[in-house]
Amino acid sequence: MGVRRRELLLGIAGGVVLAGCGRDHPQARKPPAPAVIRFDPAPGALASPRATGAVTVTGGTLTTVEWIDETGRALPGSLTPDRRGWTATEPLGYGHTYTAKAVAHGETGEIIATTTYPTVAPDQLVDVSLRSANQNELAENDTYGVGFVLVAHFDQAIDKAAAENCLRVVTEPATTGSWFWLDDRNAHWRPEHYHAPGTRITVSANLFGIELGDGVYGARDQRVSVTIGAAHVAIADDDTKQIQVFDNGNLVRTMPTSMGRGGTAVIGGRLLSFWTRPGVYTVLDRKDPVIMDSATYGLPTNSRMGYRTSINHAVRISHDGIYVHELAESVWAQGNTDISHGCLNISPADAAWFYDFVVSGDVVEVRNTGGDPLDIWQNGDWSIPWADWRHGSARS
Repeated sequence: MGVRRRELLLGIAGGVVLAGCGRDHPQARKPPAPAVIRFDPAPGALASPRATGAVTVTGGTLTTVEWIDETGRALPGSLTPDRRGWTATEPLGYGHTYTAKAVAHGETGEIIATTTYPTVAPDQLVDVSLRSANQNELAENDTYGVGFVLVAHFDQAIDKAAAENCLRVVTEPATTGSWFWLDDRNAHWRPEHYHAPGTRITVSANLFGIELGDGVYGARDQRVSVTIGAAHVAIADDDTKQIQVFDNGNLVRTMPTSMGRGGTAVIGGRLLSFWTRPGVYTVLDRKDPVIMDSATYGLPTNSRMGYRTSINHAVRISHDGIYVHELAESVWAQGNTDISHGCLNISPADAAWFYDFVVSGDVVEVRNTGGDPLDIWQNGDWSIPWADWRHGSARS
């Protein structure tokens, strides 16, 4: 065969041999690719209890997905409209072993993929109670005074830094605040200054699936929002023996008072103080009437200074029993002489008015009295300087 005839049969163009008349070369065709199934979280390690199981497929569509735990229960989930993905509608949870199976159809036909997922099994679960300073749990849309202090109480000891990372406080309008840890179970949160009236405070405790200590994990997530009401601030000055009550900055009432007589005494081997400690208190709760019993703080009822009596219109401002309350018997001393065991005595008319005026979280500032400063354990959160308060954070 001559050269000319060979060129006509095969054709040569730019050094590339062109075989046939316009047909594709067999090597240029791509074979069909099988569908690829992917599980999330990635198999091979303990899965987070917070994780949500998911399946995706490329090069095909999902036919069925099963995510079954060790008891045979199927994890609920749903396919996407294009059937290229599936997502569980609840987290994986604690202490499970799942078997995940997915079937997909692609260009090469049906494919099946399976895997197993063990999840963390905690040694212990810990819960947190979100409270105000009065130790009552917060309820959605509760209203508190401008001295509101948020309390996170854990039911067992935890890693403070890990726990604080799970606690989030959002205020509207925005306010800078900080946590202060009293110990490894109790943290309090407040801003530098009193809250602005109308502030909305939302606290989230995202503990579920989070390790809070060696083998200790959070039991659940929580979220609650409360509102700050009007600015009620009462200033009790022992120099004047008067309590001035302000409503949003306006003086609305002045009430003569008799505060703690002062001094200390050793009774039953215990040192007792009879001062009204100076500091910033907040209203904890109100009772009408309340039974006051000196034996509750170590002063026997039958002793010379002991008592057990029913008191009307009592507003509690400390955890160790300091109240602003009615006492008709001490009206003669109110405004001029301190004779109480530490409470702030006021007249029946003033006590009834104050009782109706205040809400939990309202402020009572006690000034110019003797004795030790109010301690945080007594409800003295606002008495701690801001710089010291910030150092009480586990992240400081």
